[in-house]
Amino acid sequence: MDNEKLEQELDNWRNVDYRMYNEGLEYCFKQYSSFEEIEDEEFHKMRLSLISQMDAIRSFVKKRIEEIENKLESHE
Repeated sequence: MDNEKLEQELDNWRNVDYRMYNEGLEYCFKQYSSFEEIEDEEFHKMRLSLISQMDAIRSFVKKRIEEIENKLESHE
């Protein structure tokens, strides 16, 4: 791999790092970009898994809120 390509790859990874810490993980991976310029299969596997887990925890929290609200309403 030539230096120019390595420098571009380094810039791409630095961009991901910056976005994760300055924009937040959810915005970074769900709204900002799918980071197609990153040519790393493991990265994309983890990125998709993270998105799935973020969605799952949001659903879980929402479900628990609804359950507790229903319990409170039934006790009134």
